[in-house]
Amino acid sequence: MKSGTTITGNFQVVVAKVKDGAYGIYDIKNMIPFDPTDFLVTSQGVMIGGYFNYRPLVLFYNFTTQTSKILPGFFNEQGEINQLKLNENGSVDIIVSANNSQRKKCLWIRNYDDEGGLIKTTVLEPEITKNLIFGRSAKMPNDAQVVAGVYGNRNVKYSRGIFVAEINQLGEYKINYYNFGDLQNFFSYMKAKKANRVKDRIERKKVKGKKIKFNYRLLVHEIVPYKDKYIMLGEAFYPKYRYADGMSYGAGMGMRGEQIFDGYQYTHAVVIGFDTQGDLKWDNSFEINDVKTFELQQFVRIAPGDDHIVLLYFYDNLIRSKIIKGNQVLEGKTADPVKSKFKTDIINEKDTRNSKLNYWYSNHFFASGIQRVRNSQTENDNTYREVFFINKLKYQ
Repeated sequence: MKSGTTITGNFQVVVAKVKDGAYGIYDIKNMIPFDPTDFLVTSQGVMIGGYFNYRPLVLFYNFTTQTSKILPGFFNEQGEINQLKLNENGSVDIIVSANNSQRKKCLWIRNYDDEGGLIKTTVLEPEITKNLIFGRSAKMPNDAQVVAGVYGNRNVKYSRGIFVAEINQLGEYKINYYNFGDLQNFFSYMKAKKANRVKDRIERKKVKGKKIKFNYRLLVHEIVPYKDKYIMLGEAFYPKYRYADGMSYGAGMGMRGEQIFDGYQYTHAVVIGFDTQGDLKWDNSFEINDVKTFELQQFVRIAPGDDHIVLLYFYDNLIRSKIIKGNQVLEGKTADPVKSKFKTDIINEKDTRNSKLNYWYSNHFFASGIQRVRNSQTENDNTYREVFFINKLKYQ
């Protein structure tokens, strides 16, 4: 399926059948020209989430009646859409983070049927000293729900740790909080000496009874069922800036020019395993400090095995991978180049852009992007061809 916007703010959705390639085109007239950010398909229509005047809203278009509506519960207060999640029973969970009447950051979890009818609303409220910054959910086999994400204190731009909430069918919930400093492998992405210094500092603070405070920007991407437990995957990052060319002068001294945003630098992925009660069972990490991007996106993917978990991502024409088992590292970080069409092709690391690694089916993935390819049999080194590629990957 594909969606797009026009100058009028309307949408056009193209629905294609996999079996025979037959397709249909639906024109969605949009009375509110909002900025779309999320797209989800149900058995009855499509949901398009976005923002109008900093207020989140979700538009539902019904394929049968060819009518659209704004889902109930939106378009009132400012907030941030965290997730549109389609459940196996056909219902949809939509999570929005916003302030309550006490100016505390909470999570509104609204459950809708496949036609956009509101079934129930659950509001996760944190402890007095905390804010729930971001969260994602997964359904349990007994139709209960688990929500995992990051929490902070006063400054909601930075997170202090990870929370896991279990919500029963009545909407009752329990939230467990885990400070980054309490995780066993959160700082393992650092070099050994630096990681040991950080851990020693944590132990000294614990002995003195002081609070452990680490500020990170961490985006939770997904919660994956694994055996009788769940795996949460998130990625830590920080914004980078550079100085513009030129000088400004003041007090007789030269000073550097204005700062310019230079992308998001990723540091590591955080992986935690927890049970259906939200109790932490293990944690691990995967260093990804070679990635910088101007758009926040998910790089690391999970390939669960019977007795291990493979973590992998694609960047600069290399598939980086790491194999873990709970708190243990079975195989450290490795890097393998993506194969090209011809054996004589030469692809430098920096000749690949728009790299993507996505789930396909079972334990298969596909890597895609744009490459500048040279050939070793070509006499002119400046001769190259630019191609869009898709590679199928399987991890065993």
